[in-house]
Amino acid sequence: MRDLRRSLAVYVVTSSGVVPGRDHLDVARAAIEGGAGTVQLRAPELQDRPGELLAVAEEIAALCRPRGVLFIVNNVLDVAVDSGAAGVHLGQGDEVASSRQTLGPDRVLGVSVETPEQARAAERLGSTYLGVTVFSTATKPEARPVGLEGMRDIVSATSLPVVGIGGIDASNAPVVLSTGAAGVAAISAVGGADDPVQATRELVAAVEGFLRQQGFRLQG
Repeated sequence: MRDLRRSLAVYVVTSSGVVPGRDHLDVARAAIEGGAGTVQLRAPELQDRPGELLAVAEEIAALCRPRGVLFIVNNVLDVAVDSGAAGVHLGQGDEVASSRQTLGPDRVLGVSVETPEQARAAERLGSTYLGVTVFSTATKPEARPVGLEGMRDIVSATSLPVVGIGGIDASNAPVVLSTGAAGVAAISAVGGADDPVQATRELVAAVEGFLRQQGFRLQG
């Protein structure tokens, strides 16, 4: 679990079209170069084109694997399995228990939650980590932000690592981590940045700085 927590500390979710000409592979490549521990492929525009989604997932998996970066596919279980991803991330409407059965015991299963009750349920059903929307964001308008107090309540309700997402960048990552979160995830802060490699490096530096103050290290 310690290695998983380290991987989750800086988590980049890919986006396509935020910057013209920049696709999921570009964002993944920049995130890896910038030092992210986890990359998630989130491509709702490709979910009705499974062949294309699988091809992109396989390319990103091939980038992540030699660098030791955790690769997660959002929402599409068979693509996660077939691409060789480390795991899948699901929402509340998805079947967590059956997905765990399909993945087996060793692959990663992330679940988005909004309440302590949902967090405890996801843990019982075999989730590996939890994702929580902390601040409002145009990237995920359907998600309900819980704020910092809500994040603390969820962290306190589970033994699983919890990753904050939603409106997070280098400037506010430390305050999110101060809730007890294991990590922070960025979408537009990296995918929409003028220099996504540098944006990732700044996020990594902010997380490392916080962890050093707490007596931990991101690397090593």
